[in-house]
Amino acid sequence: MDSNYKAYDHSASFARIDGILATPKGNYEEVKELPGRDRLTFVNGFYAYCSAVFVDIRDSSSLPDKYNRPALAKLYRAYISEVVAILNSSARTREVNIVGDGVWAVFNTPQKVDINEVFDLVAKVNSLMRVLNFKLAKAGYKDPISAGVGVSYGRALMIKAGYSGSGINDVVYMGDVVNHAAKLAAKGNLTYSSPSTYLGNVFAGNLNEHNTKLIAKDWTNDCYTANVINTAMNDWYEANCK
Repeated sequence: MDSNYKAYDHSASFARIDGILATPKGNYEEVKELPGRDRLTFVNGFYAYCSAVFVDIRDSSSLPDKYNRPALAKLYRAYISEVVAILNSSARTREVNIVGDGVWAVFNTPQKVDINEVFDLVAKVNSLMRVLNFKLAKAGYKDPISAGVGVSYGRALMIKAGYSGSGINDVVYMGDVVNHAAKLAAKGNLTYSSPSTYLGNVFAGNLNEHNTKLIAKDWTNDCYTANVINTAMNDWYEANCK
């Protein structure tokens, strides 16, 4: 959000705090799916079970030492642009956010078929990274990049937060589901032998028979892992990136 200057009034500020803290608990409603942003105000919120996907570049702190700023900007733009495009391509997507070099999304997944659709998006993200590295190499980038992908399912509280009346606000998802996805993503591609994707147990437990065959239990981290790719995207890579 752009800043828009407003002088700070401490008396008004303290009154706003009182108003927020006095919000009735009944204003936070349990729903089957997270609603659209237009239903949110500064005094309500919605609880729902949902899925979250977090995608994060590995070892990104070393990239400024390898590339100048314009080259780095183009790398990040290409990566972020197309990860967002994939995560935004489902009718189940509720929110997509960019945090530094991480991209995360929240999905309404009340049915198992919806959870499996999210798993398909994860496969597309993994295939994208393969094509992206080919194109980066052609453009003169020396080293390939990798990303970890974390996926979780859980309960979230969706609220509108910000400075009421200023136009500066955003939707915040409270609960462990997004944090858990971020922690799982931090494990993906962490070492040469690490799988790209880490899945929470509940999410993995709702995959269909075909997708269940593509994952493996990680007893050490109490989750599941996968190295899934999208067949159509992989076929394109084989035909065009050799």
